Amino acid sequence: MDFIIIAVIVLGAIGLVAAAVLYVCSKKFAVKEDPRLAEVAALLPQANCGGCGFPGCSGLADALVKGADAGSIDGLSCPVGGHEVMEKVADLLGMAVANTEAKVAVVRCNGTCEHRPQVAEYSGLRTCAAMHACGAGESACGFGCLGCGDCVAVCSLDAIHVNPKTGIVEVDEEKCGGCGACSRVCPRHVIEIRKKGPKGRRVYVRCVNQDKGPAAKAACSVACIGCGKCEKECPFGAITMNGSLAYIDHEKCRVCRKCEKVCPQHAIVAVNFPAPKPKPVAAPSEGEGEKETSIN
Repeated sequence: MDFIIIAVIVLGAIGLVAAAVLYVCSKKFAVKEDPRLAEVAALLPQANCGGCGFPGCSGLADALVKGADAGSIDGLSCPVGGHEVMEKVADLLGMAVANTEAKVAVVRCNGTCEHRPQVAEYSGLRTCAAMHACGAGESACGFGCLGCGDCVAVCSLDAIHVNPKTGIVEVDEEKCGGCGACSRVCPRHVIEIRKKGPKGRRVYVRCVNQDKGPAAKAACSVACIGCGKCEKECPFGAITMNGSLAYIDHEKCRVCRKCEKVCPQHAIVAVNFPAPKPKPVAAPSEGEGEKETSIN
């Protein structure tokens, strides 16, 4: 029994000494965390999409607190939370924040099954990266959406899905935060992050095919053929020709839609504009009505 009592006493003494050492170390080497970090992180959407350029919302919160201590948080923003969230963060940190316009992911491809028929069958790994590495995919267009859903897999907001009828991804702009995760993973750069525009209205070229006109049109019936009519028509200099492909700069575009009207391929689309009002039918004059009656 004496050996058991001695063993218990020794173990108890060792435990007390170890606890004392751990207590001293925890106080001496403690890392104090700024309480503002948790408060800022709580305001962020916790999407952890990486759209801000930091590894998750905690990384952005740390950068915002350090920026506030340095006197400025310019250049730091949360694309998912937008200006509303950044205003709350700025108020918490006692800083001013620049007014940033909301952005949204845009799919620059209209090569549906109707416009871009299947010419081959792919039987490999069903990812956009793998299919793109193997060639043009299942259609003759080597630039358009592959529809395998790599972008769907990385979207933390459930804002993008593949339309089974068209075979092209579609963005739910109500859910999209413009973080750019889908754009970064697309091997063909079909998805672009653009300004959402006033009242969600925007105009863009729904094509990324850089082949010359005849080849582009042969691969997809609605591809941009590089005719340049839109560039000549734009009064704001917002459209430039990148080889055989037109591009609309959303910073310069004033959504006048003149380019849309002159595009022979209907490759330029306008989103969220009200439907045009039907033209009123002119009523026949009294003389014309009497003449028709007499003839009958």
